[in-house]
Amino acid sequence: MKRRQFIKSFVLFSTILIGKPSRLFASINSVRLGQKAPFFLLNGFNKNNPNKKEWSLDDFSGEWLILYFYPKDFSSGCTLQAKGFQDNLSKFKRLTTSIVGISADSKEEHESFCSSAKLGYTLLSDTTAEISKSYDSWLDPYSKRNTFMINPKGIVVYKWIGVRPIGHAQEVLEELIKQQRIYA
Repeated sequence: MKRRQFIKSFVLFSTILIGKPSRLFASINSVRLGQKAPFFLLNGFNKNNPNKKEWSLDDFSGEWLILYFYPKDFSSGCTLQAKGFQDNLSKFKRLTTSIVGISADSKEEHESFCSSAKLGYTLLSDTTAEISKSYDSWLDPYSKRNTFMINPKGIVVYKWIGVRPIGHAQEVLEELIKQQRIYA
């Protein structure tokens, strides 16, 4: 109990001192492995399902989900990361896994980005940053580049923080294969 009180006092003190919660506070609230993934319900776009307007965590129940946060459509790093997932999309699908990207960009920006980059998976619009914050993936005004692997029961089983876009999709694919063996 003393440790928890110390942490709360530290957070309060640092908030008063610098005007924002400290990095320690963010790490306390971060998504933990083995726990239920935070729920989301967001507008978005998927060229394979253009009439669908909203997606939730429940839409992916019973399958694996790679949920990645990224800063901005059309930026060089985000385009590399998105295309990496697209290049491996058939492999993810064979492993009963969906890919979903989340940023603060609008649904319309996502639609344009999907068209331009020829993406065949869902991009969601977190314009209020609420979901990015719940996954400790927000650094105003953008989502941080983090990725979460969620198993078919909705449990976070792996996460990557501060992702490098090049080669990330392949790294995720390799870990997915390992995790599916564990949870088989």
